[in-house]
Amino acid sequence: MAKYLISFPSAAMVVPDDEREVVSRDAHAVIAEAKASGVYVFAGGIDDSVPPALVSADGTVAEGGYPWAPPINGGFTVLELPSREAAVAWAARMARACRCDQELRVFGFDPQS
Repeated sequence: MAKYLISFPSAAMVVPDDEREVVSRDAHAVIAEAKASGVYVFAGGIDDSVPPALVSADGTVAEGGYPWAPPINGGFTVLELPSREAAVAWAARMARACRCDQELRVFGFDPQS
């Protein structure tokens, strides 16, 4: 089985304020379903109130991430699934719940990790 990242950037989730509670409930229901089915690894979102830090090999710390890279934000879910088809089905559930498209990526397996 492979681990899949299902994610979306913050800007993709355009939900009117009066619908946010329903969207949150729906998204948490999908996560609860993933947990109940045994495919859940972890989920969460990037805390935008804490800026990223770029740490060099010598331990030097600079505030901010790579200046040339797009910001990493939004919601992330990692599920362990038997196939890409299963991952697409879960991503579709998340898209319905969050009211926005989801990016789907597979983690490469590293036997030494």
